[in-house]
Formats: sequence, structure tokens, C-alpha cells
Amino acid sequence: MREEQLRKVTIGELQAVNGPIRIVDYDPAWPALFKKEAVRITATLGDRVFSIEHVGSTAVPGLAAKPRIDILLVVADTADEPAYVPALETAGYVLRIREPEWYEHRVFKGPDTDVNLHCFSIGCPEIQRMLAFRDRLRSNEEDRLLYERAKRDLAAKTWKYVQEYADAKTAVVKEILSRA
Repeated sequence: MREEQLRKVTIGELQAVNGPIRIVDYDPAWPALFKKEAVRITATLGDRVFSIEHVGSTAVPGLAAKPRIDILLVVADTADEPAYVPALETAGYVLRIREPEWYEHRVFKGPDTDVNLHCFSIGCPEIQRMLAFRDRLRSNEEDRLLYERAKRDLAAKTWKYVQEYADAKTAVVKEILSRA
């Protein structure tokens, strides 16, 4: 994603890295951090939560990752922000990304744990893609090792924004998804 596109979807200032991306070995505390956030989100939104899942690299035992918990939250309609955004903000989450042109995707940052809370609407195809990728990495050691090598190689480079690093992983993600 180019900088102009990042500015268009980012709420607040862009946060530049201007360096390598920090990747750490798997931390067995990550599932508990997800659980803590899932409890808080569910308590905050109640029956507005259709699904909540731990996704991303921290959801894959044994996989090195950025020490940031990725959470997938499915609500009825992410474009209907009054239905869920104020409640999440009251609980301390901060809306940072609004992508109306890409599945009405929203991303919040957490109140005290480093999280990316990805919000999608029921039926969004990205939900199944994220879960299929996670599940493939959990069940296939070769793909998990392939992905980790790619992540470590890319993370060692200099990036202006984390999104550039994420975008650079697209080819290996597509390759792994083709086997999922």
C-alpha cells in the first residue's frame, strides 16, 4: 500500500518505523492475551459479536511473530459504526483504520495490550481467508517454516511503514493459501 493510500485509510497520524520489523520467537503467553481481549470485547459488545478469533502469527504455536495480537471480530455490519464503535471506544479501543473500499474493514488498537482488532461484517470472504491461512499454518509444519523464513527475511529489511512489510508477504501468503 502506497503512502497516499495509507493516509487515506488511517485515522490519526501515520506511525513510521523507518527500520526493520521486530520479530520474536513464539511466546506461549499470546493465547492468554487473546483470551483477555476476547473476554473484554465480548463483555463490551454482547450479542453484537458474531464471532471472535485469534488470527495472525501469534495464533500459530511455534511461529515467530511481531509481538502484536491479531484479533478477528465479526459484527453485523462494520459500516454501521454507531452500532459498535462507541462501545469499543468506551472500553479503550482506538479506531485507527477505516477501509470502506476493502470489505468495510476497520482496525482498532487495544487499550493496554498491543493488538490489531480487525473488524469485518458477517459473510465477508476475508474472514474465511484469514481463518484458512491460520489453520494451514497450525496444521502444516513445512508451510509454517516457509512463512517464518519469509517473515524473518523481510523483517530484516528497512521499511518506512509496517504495512509495507505486510504487503511484501503477499506472494508467500498466496502460495500457502493455494494449499489450504
